[in-house]
Amino acid sequence: MDALLKWFAASARNLPWRQTLDPYAIWVSEIMLQQTQVKTVIPYWNRWMKEFPDVVTLARGAEAEVLKLWEGLGYYSRARNLQKAARLIVDDHGGRFPESVEGLLGLPGIGPYTAGAIASIAFNQPEPILDGNIIRVLTRVYALPGDPKERRLNGRLWDLARTWVTAASTLPLQPIPHLVTSGNCSALNQALMELGATHCTPKSPNCDGCPIRSDCRAARDGTVESFPETAARPTTVHLRRVAVILRHGETFLVRKRPVGAVNAGFWEFPECDIPAPAENAIGAASTWTGIAPESFETLGVLIHSITRYRIRLEGVQATVKPKRVPRSLRLENPAGESDWLPLRQLADLPFTAAHRRLVRRLESGG
Repeated sequence: MDALLKWFAASARNLPWRQTLDPYAIWVSEIMLQQTQVKTVIPYWNRWMKEFPDVVTLARGAEAEVLKLWEGLGYYSRARNLQKAARLIVDDHGGRFPESVEGLLGLPGIGPYTAGAIASIAFNQPEPILDGNIIRVLTRVYALPGDPKERRLNGRLWDLARTWVTAASTLPLQPIPHLVTSGNCSALNQALMELGATHCTPKSPNCDGCPIRSDCRAARDGTVESFPETAARPTTVHLRRVAVILRHGETFLVRKRPVGAVNAGFWEFPECDIPAPAENAIGAASTWTGIAPESFETLGVLIHSITRYRIRLEGVQATVKPKRVPRSLRLENPAGESDWLPLRQLADLPFTAAHRRLVRRLESGG
């Protein structure tokens, strides 16, 4: 334990959210870091904190601004829950961030991990956290077989995490000159995450540089890469879709995803499935819109993934006269908005990552 804290004090990465004890800033970083790498999050976090420096500005911000700042991070419900929670903090807590795990768990988008992270990192409470990095460290240190998502093992891992952070709270304070920490509970939880991210990695772990190697049963037995045991990943589902880019003069048809839909509030070019394996994108677009196939040209192919879905998105474009929304495109999005907008205006709207790439292709001339 002491060796881990000393290692973290000497080796911790100087990340921007480690220069503050503001629970709001720490909360934003933790939500952004879910399913996203640190190097990707840093510029997003910096831009977010510039535009929404505190919970009040976020609560009062326009949803379109929130989504625009989140554009490209994916899992967009995270951004909506941040704003919902900010409004609850302002309305129900007088703008003061809850300090207890119980109070934090009452906010949208905050589960046991995030609540424990905020409570320990911002307020130095001896609350455990359990993410993928910490699961990897603990299952290897104790050589714990089984799927960490299984209830019994998961409960044991939470108990172990609590034991570690509680023990850290009893040790002499370990200063960290280049970081801001609230105490040993804050440092311990961050140290476990740091160890998993930088040394105790899924493949080719750096056991020689590990500060707690002498306590690690898997390292002693030479079975480090056997832990954690995980269930087989769901089978990847391959999908083909076509994005239909219609142009009239200097404007393009775009539509806003309706409330309740996936990626609600984001704008996109009309999009549909390519139903038959042998059908091409232009044929599918023509059938869907009623526009003659010879009116279309291809804009390229984008490959992206959403959870277990691997999506091949093929862009096609056509110039249409008169300016109108084909009936098929209107009916598919009855609760959303659609409009003809110039290219320069599209830059200010929130788009999902794949459709933003299509906008960039249009900006570069295709």
